Amino acid sequence: HTHSEPPPPHPRPLVQRSSVRGQILDALRNALVTGELRPGGVYSAPVLGERFGVSATPVREAMQQLALEGAVEVVPNRGFRVVERGEGELAELAEVRELIEVPVWLRLARTVPAERWAELRPLAEAAVRAASSGCPATYAEADRAFHRAVLALAGNEQLVRIAGDLH
Repeated sequence: HTHSEPPPPHPRPLVQRSSVRGQILDALRNALVTGELRPGGVYSAPVLGERFGVSATPVREAMQQLALEGAVEVVPNRGFRVVERGEGELAELAEVRELIEVPVWLRLARTVPAERWAELRPLAEAAVRAASSGCPATYAEADRAFHRAVLALAGNEQLVRIAGDLH
């Protein structure tokens, strides 16, 4: 710009959404993993909002995220239906994860120093403890955190995002 022009507006910092949405998203994921929200069941944002003690808005936003991830689908004027996944579809998703993650893990095994792997030990141990706890939601979250941390070593944000969606 020239000195006679006003300076361009400063870009606004990205505003982070309230942590309420994130907390609701975590709670909904937990309810999906434990079966509290049943496959095929239709749930409305206002009813879930009452259950969690929040307005329907953060629930709706969290459900929209779950819809993007393929865990639920929008049912117009009713809410969200939990997607029913058959054994075949779950096996296919596991295969896709393997196709994406295994080559990355092999590359990381050759290139990441031992001390970086040692930093991940607490997450690995937490996943092992969670697996033996018998709580599917606790295990799912611990496993997700461990895989996310390992894949983050690759320095590829898209990889971490896509693998997280598959998880």
